[in-house]
Amino acid sequence: MNRKLFIKEGFTLIEIMLVIVIISCLVAMVMPRLTGRLEQAKISTAKMDITVNIPTALKLYILDNEDFPTTEQGLKALVTKSTTTPIPENWNGPYLEKHFLDPWKSEYKYKCPGAHRTYDYDLYSLGKDGVESDDDVVNWE
Repeated sequence: MNRKLFIKEGFTLIEIMLVIVIISCLVAMVMPRLTGRLEQAKISTAKMDITVNIPTALKLYILDNEDFPTTEQGLKALVTKSTTTPIPENWNGPYLEKHFLDPWKSEYKYKCPGAHRTYDYDLYSLGKDGVESDDDVVNWE
């Protein structure tokens, strides 16, 4: 006697719904933790730019030109030679590969001489909200 075995293939609707519920629960538990980490990573990146990357370029600029770029010249003077006075005669850049933005896609703010650091410059990011507030990442604290 030959018996044919019939195998029922596929998933039932209940099984699929159960998998969707389990995945949804896992996403609901993990997402808040990941979004907090993402914001921490952006803050760390901004701190690194403000305390290491841009200041290194500014130090190279001052070695060549004997002074920092003015507020009007801004950080763009690290990428292309400024045409506003005082024109840097010994410009040997670019000191940065590109004019970069903070992690929130806004320009870093630069003032020379600084209001907080009157001996050189203020360098800061307005942070996530884009306005001066407690979430700013600054070089004077």
